[in-house]
Amino acid sequence: MAGKLEITLKKSLIGRNKKQIANVKALGLKKIGQTVIHDDTPVIRGMINKVDFMLDVKEV
Repeated sequence: MAGKLEITLKKSLIGRNKKQIANVKALGLKKIGQTVIHDDTPVIRGMINKVDFMLDVKEV
């Protein structure tokens, strides 16, 4: 059974390229400090890896 990931946006989207912004929006994040919970799947892990410097990720 797949676990859950708690993903928090910790840096601004200002000045990022369009693909990075689209990736963060697709994860459901809009504001700095906002947290969402997703299933731990390869698709979500791939999205996180593309913008990992902007996110704080914890396993729940």
